[in-house]
Amino acid sequence: MIVSRKKKLYFLGLLAGIFLISLFLFFWSAPDIGAGFNYAVVVRSSDGDDLAEFYKERRFFVPHQTIPLSVKQAFLAAEDQRFYSHHGFDLRGILRAFRKNIAANAVVEGGSTITQQLAKMIIKNPERTFSRKFREMIIASQLEWKYSKDEILGAYLNLAYFGERVYGIEAAAKTYFNKSVTDLNISETAMLAGLLKAPSSYSPLKNPALARERMKTVLDEMLALHFISYDEYNKALAGPLPEKATFQRKYNAPYFIDFLKLQLSAKYGEDLYQQGFQVLSTIDASMQSLAERVVRDGVRQIELRTKPGVQAALVAIDITTGDIKAMVGGTDYATSQFNRATMALRQPGSAFKPFVYAAAFRKGMSYNDSILDERISIQETDTGRWWSPRNSEEKYFGEVPLKTAFAHSLNSATVRLAQKIGFDSVRDMARQCGITTKLTTHPSIALGSFEVTLFELTASYSVIATGRKMVPRAYTVLKDKNGKVVESPVSSYKEVLSADIVDKMRVLLRATIESGIAGRARAVNRIVYGKTGTTNDYSDAWFVGFDDRLALGVWVGRDDHTSLGIEETGSEAALPIWTEFMKHVKY
Repeated sequence: MIVSRKKKLYFLGLLAGIFLISLFLFFWSAPDIGAGFNYAVVVRSSDGDDLAEFYKERRFFVPHQTIPLSVKQAFLAAEDQRFYSHHGFDLRGILRAFRKNIAANAVVEGGSTITQQLAKMIIKNPERTFSRKFREMIIASQLEWKYSKDEILGAYLNLAYFGERVYGIEAAAKTYFNKSVTDLNISETAMLAGLLKAPSSYSPLKNPALARERMKTVLDEMLALHFISYDEYNKALAGPLPEKATFQRKYNAPYFIDFLKLQLSAKYGEDLYQQGFQVLSTIDASMQSLAERVVRDGVRQIELRTKPGVQAALVAIDITTGDIKAMVGGTDYATSQFNRATMALRQPGSAFKPFVYAAAFRKGMSYNDSILDERISIQETDTGRWWSPRNSEEKYFGEVPLKTAFAHSLNSATVRLAQKIGFDSVRDMARQCGITTKLTTHPSIALGSFEVTLFELTASYSVIATGRKMVPRAYTVLKDKNGKVVESPVSSYKEVLSADIVDKMRVLLRATIESGIAGRARAVNRIVYGKTGTTNDYSDAWFVGFDDRLALGVWVGRDDHTSLGIEETGSEAALPIWTEFMKHVKY
């Protein structure tokens, strides 16, 4: 008898335990109030200024602790005055709505609390049915169990739709009043709170009379609840309504932002938007502004000499960190979003020659060693045809030092040097420095006959400048919407060139400026280094070089690969843009 009773008590205790555990799991299984929603990604320049935003939904996360009390009170007055008293759903409101719905034989009023409205956002089902309403109440109960009232109210204000394709209180404040939520006054707050009932109907941009009437209703409730004084009430009533959407999306450094977006999307997928990342980029705002100006002005000058349709690109990379400091992918982003800095494959011409000479130095040669500069013909191994490169203006100088051959960009001497050390050595040197596009060992490799991007060529010159190969870096800190650091990429490098080779290459790249074809660069009031590049028919013009801080590359050409114009060489078309940047850049 006693044993049977103990078994019964044990069984009942077990059932009670299972029930309590199930109840706990039920309530604790409430959905994450922030999951599944998209936020704007905010990108800042290296000095912390806002650079750009991009998004799928215009929503900026604001921690509930930073939302002003007056803002919270306005929404409580408008949407759920008993929010801090109920436990997810308000029986009074439900009964009132039930009576109206029965009388109308349809769902005409929801009687939803703020918690239920948040549940509805999470469900993402706009249907007004009793089954959906019941599910909404279940989720609301779970939310109330798992989260604090302040967390629920904060999530609601961050997720709510305010019309004009605007989501969340911060984006609404920016769109309607061109300010942050922390700067809203009572009148503005009441107007925004009034929007939620019907964002289109009560829009001040579409129906100002209805918007003002709704704003007054909210202010009346705030006064009745003693949230505001009579003086504040009267002042708020006279507050002006917005007449237009004032918030314009920032999208500075647009080609770089597109490049960064592709990089982040490849790494984080949909988390990029759902985490609402805050990105501290490597872009220097003043350098970016200078880069855009010199490209624009330089192209204008070229078109005055030739004809319209000229494009240009510029990339600046910090040679000590690999940070991308400026990027311009074209003359007008609004007209063409194609990024010619990172996506356009063009022949580099003589701008590739540094890899030939660096490979020769690795073989033990010096810039004082001689090479023959005479006509040369090389039989192609695959076709049997003869390939015969020519010097500019068909001038040849016989035996010349490597320094002279490089400074005057002598094609025949450079090809003969590449043949002497092996075309495979040239290919290997280019790859080690960072050229990733397909390279062959055809003799024309010495003259840059294949295609590269300006971005990879500029990054490769940073290797020549320091001997160290680094992966170019677009951002230094990545935080989620809550401010938690997700990633902080650290610069790392690999030694590719010896200090001896770097020193010899600097002698050559300086000789091009001091005594060669890039004399215009002497206008820069410090020591700079670089090399021109020009392709057949003047279809591509390059200048790539560096000082002790930056590697800078400039390309000029036409998208259809037609000629820029007679004598529009690297020295004439690209170098002036490069020089203007280097003259005016501030460190």
